[in-house]
Parts: sequence; structure tokens; C-alpha cells
Amino acid sequence: MTTQQYQQASEHFLAQARRELADGDLPQASEKGWAAAAQILKAVADHRGWEHSRHRLHLVTVSRLRAETGDGDIRRLFNTASALHENFYENTMPAFEVAESLDDVEALLNKLLPLLDRT
Repeated sequence: MTTQQYQQASEHFLAQARRELADGDLPQASEKGWAAAAQILKAVADHRGWEHSRHRLHLVTVSRLRAETGDGDIRRLFNTASALHENFYENTMPAFEVAESLDDVEALLNKLLPLLDRT
């Protein structure tokens, strides 16, 4: 996939997560929220030429972006997305927490999308 395709996938998954939430499917809303966060990280990593082919590399990307930007919220918001990924398997979050977590994923996208404009 290309940087643009990762970005588009991220936006698509977030929209899909909101639809799943509205339908009451909390596990699927959670997993789509996680996917949105993972795809935007892949977009930024791809844009910078960083390796991003393994799950564990999301943490490396987050750490590098936090160091680059000085923005500690990147890690916090990513951790929220990780909790959504766990919720896909456990289904323990109430709907309001999934909704708030999706808001955090959207905030992460909003922080990272401008980084795609940098060279």
C-alpha cells in the first residue's frame, strides 16, 4: 500500500467504527477504531521511509513521533487505540467508553495527518 492508501484506509476505518458503534456492535467498533489508528501510523511511517511491516513497530513509530514532535498525547492516544484492540477480544468496555475512545482515535488522526504534509 502507499502512504495515501494507508491514510484513506485510516479515515475509512474510523467512519466504519462510528457506524458500528451506532449499530451497537462494540467489538467491531473497537477493532475498526484500532485499525484507523494503526493505518495512520503506517501512513506516517511509510511517508518517512520507516519500517512498519510488524505490529510491534507501531510502538517504535509512536516513540519516534513523540520524540520528533514533543507531543506526549501521541502516546496516550495510541494507548487508547490499543485498549480498543483489546476490547475487540474482551468486549468489556461500555458504549460510552468506546465512543470516547473513538474520539481519541480521531484526535490521533488529526495530530498525525499534518505530518504527512511534511517532507
